[in-house]
Amino acid sequence: MFLLKFGADTMEKIAFKMHLKPGCKAEYKKRHDAIWPELKALLNKEGISNYFIFLDEETNTLFATQELSGQSSQSLGQNSVVKRWWDYMADIMEVNPDNSPITTTLEQVFYME
Repeated sequence: MFLLKFGADTMEKIAFKMHLKPGCKAEYKKRHDAIWPELKALLNKEGISNYFIFLDEETNTLFATQELSGQSSQSLGQNSVVKRWWDYMADIMEVNPDNSPITTTLEQVFYME
């Protein structure tokens, strides 16, 4: 993880990977192009910004980065909107028993400004 400092505020940049089921690229993109307004508002309210997701089509690996403000909550997985999104996405992603995406946090090993 990478910490950015802006005056008294701290911005943390994180990266992680997830896995898409084969043949689901178009559906994944379609669903994210129409992200629910209440989910987007919740993520913004919780301090999540600059959220990018990339796809490695050879491996169906999704690579994501996001910035978290110093006030970000660790309890998003308990929110009903997030749980509904996980349920909505479970048929096209590799997921845990609660339908949360299986994620692997990635360690930053290089940064260039």
